[in-house]
Amino acid sequence: MTDTLLLQLVLRREQDVFAVRQRGREAAAALGLEHQDQIRLATALSDVGRQLLSGGTGVEVAFRIHGRPEHLRVDLTVPGRVDRQALRPVGRLVDVLEVAEGGQETVVMLSRRLPDPGQLTAEQVEQARRKLAASAVASPLDELASQNEHLLAALEEAREQRDRLKALNDELEETNRGVMALYLQLSSELEETNRGVVALYAELDEKSGQLRAASEAKTRFLANVSHELRAPVTAVIGLIRMLSDPESDPLTAAQAEQMSLMRGSASDLLSLVNDLLDLAKAESGHLEPVWGPVDLSRLFKQLRGTVKAVLTSPDVALEVEAPGDGAWIESDEALLSQVLRNLLHNAVKFTEHGSVTMRAASAGGHWTITVADTGIGIPAAQHERIFEEFVQLPGRHKMHGTGLGLPYARRLTGILGGEMHLDSEPGKGSTFTVTLPVARTS
Repeated sequence: MTDTLLLQLVLRREQDVFAVRQRGREAAAALGLEHQDQIRLATALSDVGRQLLSGGTGVEVAFRIHGRPEHLRVDLTVPGRVDRQALRPVGRLVDVLEVAEGGQETVVMLSRRLPDPGQLTAEQVEQARRKLAASAVASPLDELASQNEHLLAALEEAREQRDRLKALNDELEETNRGVMALYLQLSSELEETNRGVVALYAELDEKSGQLRAASEAKTRFLANVSHELRAPVTAVIGLIRMLSDPESDPLTAAQAEQMSLMRGSASDLLSLVNDLLDLAKAESGHLEPVWGPVDLSRLFKQLRGTVKAVLTSPDVALEVEAPGDGAWIESDEALLSQVLRNLLHNAVKFTEHGSVTMRAASAGGHWTITVADTGIGIPAAQHERIFEEFVQLPGRHKMHGTGLGLPYARRLTGILGGEMHLDSEPGKGSTFTVTLPVARTS
């Protein structure tokens, strides 16, 4: 159904404009257009018909169903040309307004799309045609009255829309005031929060400065005290050695026992002083590694001999698996030796039965050195505490030690560019893992 004629009529006088208006409204209603679309089409026809009729010639009007999707199209044909500019405002009332000039006449085409395109049947078209044919043309006064009625309805609807718009504007204004009040409140709270954050940062900076000062003071105190104590403690050990010399006056059994106790206490004190001095150097940042190639095979053999000399329990086996020849690492040999010696001594100290094992493996540009024992083990909750200074865990306080060896070993590992980790369970022993780069990273 591409082009079906519904109705034809001719405008010859001013009163006929009312007729074309009426027919346009009726055709739109018969084809299911909404009331507002009916009024828009009728108004457009009335305006265009009046403009074309003012030329003094008759206007042929044809109502038809055209195209796919279907439109209700009205063609108004007049001889000669028309003023396109004057017709432009009418285009706002319809979907399409076209002007076709050909030969001696001009066709003005107005169209509105039907509400259900593609659903219009031939029977519905025939019903619409019969309805238009049976409808009588109203008098101009009747059509004018109907037009006024429609105008009043449109004005009432416009007033209602204006009232609704005013209510919406009032609500929007109220909402804007609420939003502005909320924005001001949030801005004030944010400003207050920012002031609090700035004050907190200032306080944190101050506390950080105090902590740095306290740490530096502690380091200086440890260094000064340990340095001042080393000389007199060394002197005490020397005097005890002189008194215990077999070439000196003989001592009674009680005196010899007391001298032995004094020698042990002085040695412990000297060990503590040395540990404090080493820890102070590491914390102060003044401990600079002397970098160079280190033969791990030779270092492991030296440590095996050193630790074997202090291994007193026949129930503990020391297994130091030296890597093969050519196992080199760029490090500080003295500091690395101190780290591994501390780990071995610590393992021997807390192992009564079983073994203490040290081995090394290279992978991915790193050396991984592990020191494992079958000793008493450490609960998971205490793994980090043992790296704190002077910490003695429950059940270990009877063991000889200062509580500084592991913290010092971990700091030295960091200075050498590596990391130290612990894996341990009570009753299953402990494994300390030191990971170091093969070559110096910076």
